[in-house]
Amino acid sequence: MTRVLLWRHGNTDWNAEQRVQGQLDVPVNNRGRAQAQAAAAVLARHETQLMITSDLSRCTRTAAPLAELTGLTPERDARLRERNFGDWQGLTTPEVRERFPESYARWRAADPDPGDGIESIADLGKRVSETIRQAAERVPGGTVILVSHGGAIKYGVAALLGWPEEMLPTVAPVQNCHWVDLMLQPSYGWRISAYNVGV
Repeated sequence: MTRVLLWRHGNTDWNAEQRVQGQLDVPVNNRGRAQAQAAAAVLARHETQLMITSDLSRCTRTAAPLAELTGLTPERDARLRERNFGDWQGLTTPEVRERFPESYARWRAADPDPGDGIESIADLGKRVSETIRQAAERVPGGTVILVSHGGAIKYGVAALLGWPEEMLPTVAPVQNCHWVDLMLQPSYGWRISAYNVGV
């Protein structure tokens, strides 16, 4: 069995402000660093052969304590970045609602391609699920940890497992420093073992 753990980065000030981060490089805050330290102590119990992280600093900094505990050197892959939120990036949710009412309404209605430069769910799911598959191929029978972002993890897993589009609004977002546990077995293929796990 090959195992892939998708670990979301720790808390940032923009998370607390409900400000759209997207692919902007926002650092983790003190709370996020503490979350990463606590989660790393649990994740280090896995015999991990490979760790890959989004190239944004909130992910690389989250990965640092686990790298220290395991001795692994995290690789960086821009395909693990968060969804590109186009014109929304840097704005708070109320600001988005005021400035972009049409795309905001479409986004709230779970439109997979709401406009205003926002990356489509199909494109997001494709790039993240490809990264998951390729990482698993590198450690057959082993374990890999991918450090990524909330939307990237949710929609990457959905694409990998073939979840129908109408199901996606019913799936909760992955919280800061929580993770998703995936298994790849020859007899079953990909299956989800746990979702939104944390300490």
